[in-house]
Amino acid sequence: MDVLDVSRWQFGITTVYHFIFVPLTIGLAPLIAAMQTAWVVTGNTGWYRLTRFFGKLFLINFAMGVATGIVQEFQFGMNWSEYSRFVGDIFGAPLAFEGLIAFFFESTFIGLWIFGWSRLPRLVHLACIWIVAIAVNASAYFIIAANSFMQHPVGARFNPETGRAELMDFGALLTNNTAIWAFLHAVAGSLLTAGAFVAGVSAWLMVRSHKRPEEADEARTMYRPATIAGSLVAFAAVVGLFFTGDTQGKLMFVQQPMKMASAESLCHTETYPDFSFLTVGTHNNCDSVTHVIEVPYVLPFLAEGKFSGVTLQGVKDLQKSYQEKFGPGDYRPNLFVTYWAFRAMIGLMLVPVAFALLALWLTRRGRIPDQRWFGWFALATIPTPFLANSSGWVFTEMGRQPWVVVPNPTGDQMVRLVVQEGVSDHAAGTVLFSLAVFTLLYGVLAVIWFWLMRRYVVEGPLEHDSEPAPPAPPESDDVAPLSFAY
Repeated sequence: MDVLDVSRWQFGITTVYHFIFVPLTIGLAPLIAAMQTAWVVTGNTGWYRLTRFFGKLFLINFAMGVATGIVQEFQFGMNWSEYSRFVGDIFGAPLAFEGLIAFFFESTFIGLWIFGWSRLPRLVHLACIWIVAIAVNASAYFIIAANSFMQHPVGARFNPETGRAELMDFGALLTNNTAIWAFLHAVAGSLLTAGAFVAGVSAWLMVRSHKRPEEADEARTMYRPATIAGSLVAFAAVVGLFFTGDTQGKLMFVQQPMKMASAESLCHTETYPDFSFLTVGTHNNCDSVTHVIEVPYVLPFLAEGKFSGVTLQGVKDLQKSYQEKFGPGDYRPNLFVTYWAFRAMIGLMLVPVAFALLALWLTRRGRIPDQRWFGWFALATIPTPFLANSSGWVFTEMGRQPWVVVPNPTGDQMVRLVVQEGVSDHAAGTVLFSLAVFTLLYGVLAVIWFWLMRRYVVEGPLEHDSEPAPPAPPESDDVAPLSFAY
């Protein structure tokens, strides 16, 4: 492999690994804030204990996300310096806002939330976790705004004197329609992940409680309500994913038609094409693709919201038009990855939907299910939204290849960049060595993360979490220090 191949592998591996933690952090923060709010408003200690329990799991995941996320920004200057030179003025602006505003808020107030249980007034302490929940979502928005410029560049123009793209309208960058709908879609996916996580863990503990008589009260006061709440959040998130994904798809058919044609293995331009449910073949050779199962009406609706009279361009015709417009080159993404990543995203999403509906049925009318298979199903459900989110990002990023910055059909056509133009001039061995180190390090972190999460899930809510933290002491000269609550 040359330096381009290794650099792409490194960024892909480290990004997908980092993104394992991101959806749970984004989605779990507001759920924990809601749990703590329920305790403060109702005085129900069950919600207090759930806040402490899932708060601990949130902190483990948050720490891993921060540790693995730092690597991403360094790669822009190291492995992709030509990309940074070309669009650094634009791409760096929202990332700077993410670091200086969103991350500072979330890191500061998460510290106050961790250490202030017995020191801060309850309403002030509650405000801290809500600020964290808002900040992690703001952080996601700034990052998605930067990524969406690569998907649909707006607010910029090409300067022929410097050979660089320049930011002309920061407001247009932040209000990019691609960014808005990608953010809403990512938030819905994160809430699905967090809802399935809360419901899955709580359902497993609820089933386990039948073998532990001392946990019978906890099953009724904590695990059952958390299972129901998590299932409702997951179900609502899927509805949000449907609407935001539908809007995103319609945007992509206009902004990146090659990506969507590849996602359907639509090799030739067709009027009223069927949705491809299953194909066989190499996929990177259109002539070898055979459509085995197709569904009518779906693809025209996905593209334009119509059920007939829709003509969509195929991969071969788009390739020809791109060559005429942008010069010689292969403008097709990896068709196999694009096609199956799109279907993996949708298929994996259906698992937590099925679990949520089943959990709501089994817990109806005060029931506390004891079926062992339900407990195993709960555990098996937990990783599926993580994998669905990762599949969605693989589809989003791989589908726009070979572009790093996809040309805007209605914007400055010179604001564009392909991968071979953005990579640094390193020796392939240098990048390969760092890839090996990162892979080994991330493998160790993965083991630690899984061990910690499993350990504290199996332990369940701890005994010292059974009573709410005392209110903050009155002002005095002898101020109680902040204490680590975990």
